[in-house]
Amino acid sequence: MHNQTLCVHSGTYHDEQTGGVNTPIFTSSSFGYLDRDDIAYPRYFNTPNQQAVVRKLCSLEGAEDGVLLSSGMAAISSSVLAFAGAGDHVVLLSELYGGTHGFATDMFEHLGISYTFVATSAGAVAEAVTPATKVILIESPTNPLLGIIDIARVAQIGREHDIVTIIDNTFATPLNQQPLALGIDVVVHSGTKYLGGHSDLCCGVALTSSLRAESIRNVARSLGGSLNASSCYLLERSLKTLSVRVERQTQNAARIAGWLAKLDAIRKVNYPGLSDSPGHAVAQTQMKGFGAMLSFELADNIPPDTFLRRLNLISPAVSLGGVETLICSPAETSHAGLPAEERCRIGISDSLLRLSVGIENADDLIADIEQALQG
Repeated sequence: MHNQTLCVHSGTYHDEQTGGVNTPIFTSSSFGYLDRDDIAYPRYFNTPNQQAVVRKLCSLEGAEDGVLLSSGMAAISSSVLAFAGAGDHVVLLSELYGGTHGFATDMFEHLGISYTFVATSAGAVAEAVTPATKVILIESPTNPLLGIIDIARVAQIGREHDIVTIIDNTFATPLNQQPLALGIDVVVHSGTKYLGGHSDLCCGVALTSSLRAESIRNVARSLGGSLNASSCYLLERSLKTLSVRVERQTQNAARIAGWLAKLDAIRKVNYPGLSDSPGHAVAQTQMKGFGAMLSFELADNIPPDTFLRRLNLISPAVSLGGVETLICSPAETSHAGLPAEERCRIGISDSLLRLSVGIENADDLIADIEQALQG
């Protein structure tokens, strides 16, 4: 079936007693164990509501199994720690989401894990691999610079050296990119973003093979990042509209990026759908659509804070992926935890703004940006 159909129909728990078309909410945190091979318990990630969501996401990403967790960072940390421990080495992109960057710099030393940050290129990844490397962690597109890396080449590097490859696929969503088909071992999402899609859930998921999912699940059980039944239900409901939401958001983002790129008030636009984007050619080979995220730098004569306060329709707010259009300064939000010199080295300037494009009419969004630029 096509993804549009899978979003609606896959994974649903069919209640034979009532015939309801939606998965019921199983509110129990206590389940009977007699005459059962598998003891159900929320922290074991095997309740009916958790499994319904995982089945739907597996169908969209082409995975065998997965683990649904309470946040994207729970999914990242559980996945990395399932395959890397004391004495091991991890290769990561410098342009990763700030929370992932912080996880490495704050936690790896305590855990005895060495690490190397590299530029967003498969060549840089290959050069950083050592005999101790157990995990390669990438994003594509990256947050917030929308950098693109050759996913299939990274997957090949992993296979050649027996290294587990993990990608954060949050920005692309399963509708625009399916890294497992390109050879990646584990796909992670912050479900808080597009999967939930309405700025009212916090969740994450790791999707992979059955064997690797069990390894991640074992670590996650100890870390305890489970998701309650009501949130699982809301997430499953939101996934039914994922296709229509992402399609509209992607279309809107392409229009806005193209418009911004022509303005003198904008110094630079980061969006892989632009033909002059450094990652455009590679993105064309591995993405079905270029996504709904973009970032841009204002000209020197436009103070970012003044511009943000002039917006009427677009909301200056943290997070992304909701039906409403949001904008933020990564230097003050998602990457505020990075030292200023590290942000500068990566390319995250104080004038950089990240735009999460929603489902509104694109003309209205463009008009709001235009009036904010004019003052």
